[in-house]
Amino acid sequence: MAYQCNLGTGQVLFVENRGDQTLVTLVSASGGQQQSQRNSLTTGPWTAPPSVFRTTQGMFLLRVETHQAQHYIQVQSGGMQALQSAPSLVQADSLPLQQVAQQAGTESPAMAPMQPMEPMQPMQPMKPMEPMKPMDPMQMQMGDMQMQMNPMRMKMGDMQLEAQPAQPAAAKPAAIRSAKRFCTQCGQEVAAEDRFCGNCGHQVQKA
Repeated sequence: MAYQCNLGTGQVLFVENRGDQTLVTLVSASGGQQQSQRNSLTTGPWTAPPSVFRTTQGMFLLRVETHQAQHYIQVQSGGMQALQSAPSLVQADSLPLQQVAQQAGTESPAMAPMQPMEPMQPMQPMKPMEPMKPMDPMQMQMGDMQMQMNPMRMKMGDMQLEAQPAQPAAAKPAAIRSAKRFCTQCGQEVAAEDRFCGNCGHQVQKA
């Protein structure tokens, strides 16, 4: 149960009973700004709606009735204070209270539950790259002259010139050099089959 009471001069008193707790909130509005003071007292469950009085001194008193006792709370703009004994209510004015759904500012609106995140979609496998197509042979034409690269070919009128691909050069066999012979007497060169020097007649030694 929750009640509110308009105290005037921009002040509103909210009272609520939750189990054994009595929640008291004083909301003040001044200069476009709103301030609130809140107290919680252990009183026990209420047996009757609360009452609010305004004394001749201009103070406000809140009375809460429970099975144990009557509880009085003094309400001022500077704060709230629980009284140990019942005050005098002679010539005090009773202020009307209005029942409300809940005490203002005591509960924050329930947050909507967060929606679960959707699972991420698996990535599609990448398609293999298509092999590159071989490049077409380059062709160039100027008037009657046509030229083509790879293989190299040139045509002009009825004349056609085509370059054959270069073949790897065959390894040339190393020339076998025959050992030369000289006469040991005069130094004249002699043939391999000569037995005597043709110059001086000296016998040539066989190799």
